[in-house]
Amino acid sequence: MDMNMDNRAVLVTGAGNGIGRETALQMAALGAVVGVNDLKEEFVEATVKAITEAGGRAFGVVENVSTQEGIQAAVQRVKAHCGRFDVLVNNAAWVRYQAIPDIRPDTVDRMVDVGFKGVIWGIQAASEAMDTERGGAIINVASTAALRSTLNSVVYSGIKSGVLGITRAAAAELGSQNIRVNAVCPSAVPTEGTQRNRNAERDAARAAKTPLGRLGTVTDIANTICFLASDRAGFMSAQALVVDGGVTFTNL
Repeated sequence: MDMNMDNRAVLVTGAGNGIGRETALQMAALGAVVGVNDLKEEFVEATVKAITEAGGRAFGVVENVSTQEGIQAAVQRVKAHCGRFDVLVNNAAWVRYQAIPDIRPDTVDRMVDVGFKGVIWGIQAASEAMDTERGGAIINVASTAALRSTLNSVVYSGIKSGVLGITRAAAAELGSQNIRVNAVCPSAVPTEGTQRNRNAERDAARAAKTPLGRLGTVTDIANTICFLASDRAGFMSAQALVVDGGVTFTNL
């Protein structure tokens, strides 16, 4: 049993950059046919090009996956293109870190729409599209913020905690359909999306508190997502794998 994903039909949301992009690249390298989703067409095209130039198979899926209609359309495009649907990676997010007095309704609404509702709609659409006997895998990208919060993260931590609850509940309900639902909890990972909340001093401080002595990378997280999607994790469901170099459960 290996990580071979030959001909698996996959949708990765928020795959225009960061963790989503690296996950799409890795899954294609393992043999999957990847639907690359993002709102920005130029990001989608860049990821698809990177995959195809490396010899993989991918196509663009420009849809707003924060809505029930958008994620349904995205999943059905993958199924129509591949004749099957096997793996969903719920990675899309829109994030703002704000102190409690600064939180505004429009910020909360957008973060919840993408990072919470979008996960629910994704699970709904994917489970309906998966083969009733073959089943499939759903991986939700949560965060160590669901386990150990920092300043200015009330909304973000709440959403990611909710994602873990959604993961466990969906695993319970969908197990009879041979659908596995798991989550991955990354710590701070340098990406385009996290750039505004990072600087060299802060990164160095985080690395110093991490037992492995460095920050995680998008490759570290994508490796774990691919594992959870593969047959190697065939008896794993309702799990939240923490990928953080040991920082969450230690106190350096």
